Amino acid sequence: MAPSDAAEAMRAQLARILDDATARLARAGVDSPRLDAELMLARAADTTRSAIWSALTGISPAATGRFEAMLSRRQAREPLAYILGSKEFYSLEFEITPAVLIPRPETEVLVGAALEFAAAHPDARVLDIGTGSGAIAIALAANAPRISVIATDIEESALAVARRNVARHHLEDRIALRWADVFEPLDGGDALGEFDLIVSNPPYVEISAIDSLEPEVRDYEPPAALFAGADAFECYKRIAGGACEHLNRDGAVMVEVGAGQAAAVSALFREAGLHLTGVINDLAGIERVVTARV
Repeated sequence: MAPSDAAEAMRAQLARILDDATARLARAGVDSPRLDAELMLARAADTTRSAIWSALTGISPAATGRFEAMLSRRQAREPLAYILGSKEFYSLEFEITPAVLIPRPETEVLVGAALEFAAAHPDARVLDIGTGSGAIAIALAANAPRISVIATDIEESALAVARRNVARHHLEDRIALRWADVFEPLDGGDALGEFDLIVSNPPYVEISAIDSLEPEVRDYEPPAALFAGADAFECYKRIAGGACEHLNRDGAVMVEVGAGQAAAVSALFREAGLHLTGVINDLAGIERVVTARV
């Protein structure tokens, strides 16, 4: 077969594979069927998405088998991040498993606000409550080279993922992981102490809203990281209640909130003696981050 004929055959093979996969994912209700198909095929073939676009690589029978297995999982609406085992957040790559919440773009608003604080307080001691994959803590430490972070989670399985991500980004000397429930250590270690900044993306979805969630969220992401129980503000109440005790003078607290929750969380902070300093919108115009100071 002439080189041009081989290249054309390769392009035709890739087109058939991707067109079929895209149609299957679309029928399953996946929002971005073509993109997901390309990303999974690239991973299965151990190549890049651009190579797939350019038809620069053939698809071996082994790669085809891996892709089919991934495709079946995505058709069942398993999140793409769990299938690929990774997710980009704040231009950094993170290992992601079903033990942790998948980082969302809106959480980058919280990181941006915290980095503004760190720019004015370059040696800040930071507490990240409910770290999950470690995405917030790592994004902060990677972009503010003098801060130190204590990152906590109530789930030891999540801390295991966070530990691998901290090591992946070579931040073991600046991020310490603790098994803790908000401000209460569960690992038998010392008290968490005082901080210049407290950040958190806590569970804030009411359990009554479960049926309204996409299958990717409802059926696969860890409930403890999503649902706040009957009272969506339980975690915010605990953070607000302990913030003054755990913040240094001029310290700040910043939390991500769900749509429509900013006013109620702001009121909780005021009732706890904190001074509200702002509410920040995400790119969709939703009030996403509440900030306050002692």
